[in-house]
Amino acid sequence: MAKIYPIGGGKGGVGKSFITASLGALIAKWGKKVVIIDLDLGASNLHTLLGMQSPNIGLNSFLDKTVQDLESAAVSTSIPNLFLISSSHCYMEIANLFYAHKVKIIEAIKKLPFDYVFLDLGPGTNFNMLDFFLTSEEGILICTPEPTSIENSFRFIKTIYYRKLKQMIKKHIFNSLQKDFSEDAVKPGTTPSDIIEIALKHDPEKEGHLRSQLSKFKFKFIFNQFRNNLDATLGNQFETICNRHFYSFFEFLGYVSFDGRIQDAIFSKTLYVHRYPHTQSAADLKNIAAKIT
Repeated sequence: MAKIYPIGGGKGGVGKSFITASLGALIAKWGKKVVIIDLDLGASNLHTLLGMQSPNIGLNSFLDKTVQDLESAAVSTSIPNLFLISSSHCYMEIANLFYAHKVKIIEAIKKLPFDYVFLDLGPGTNFNMLDFFLTSEEGILICTPEPTSIENSFRFIKTIYYRKLKQMIKKHIFNSLQKDFSEDAVKPGTTPSDIIEIALKHDPEKEGHLRSQLSKFKFKFIFNQFRNNLDATLGNQFETICNRHFYSFFEFLGYVSFDGRIQDAIFSKTLYVHRYPHTQSAADLKNIAAKIT
């Protein structure tokens, strides 16, 4: 069974696509069969990072039934063992994905016959992105050391919890909870503990079940664009705080050092880890890939 890693974070511009492409290429180089899926719907660019032309076959081919299964929508890249499922040729309003299409994609992802599946998600916390992140119980959060990015990561995690609890409530027919779980009922300062308390207030017998389901989540996170003058303990602090305030397990995978040559590699449509394999940032990415595998 494939290891599925959604890569998100809520905020744009933190390097999700760069890290997705880099991790996919490194793990494929080590002999694993890897597919990366561009789910930044409406802003697909993974093919460019891989130095490819926009593939004609992709997610669009699966949705319009040109191909019978999602595996057939995967195209080879120049890197052995690495495949891409692009969304660059999807219909113009793909960002507003139909519910039936979303469910179809999620179910198909779970059946892909690869060793590793990486999902490059778009920014924001709309229901589509949240549900794609919930495809797996092991997700990777990307953020930068700026306070706004860290704050967005906390908000993203809290929103994931909220979305999961709403799914569980519907699944277990917690009818009396529906009004308390409206968007207006959960204020900006609401913590995961507060959300749990709302649920338990209506049905305390479900406490064990709720905590058990949330404890299955294993969040990993990466700090990208990290500079030498920053506090080297930031990642460990973030891990400690998350493990203290949430019901899931959080693991800090590491920093990816800031390097201006990353932009150079992107502009030249060449993978950074191939163009500059002996830099600190490339070493950081290799260490993170090793932890994942």
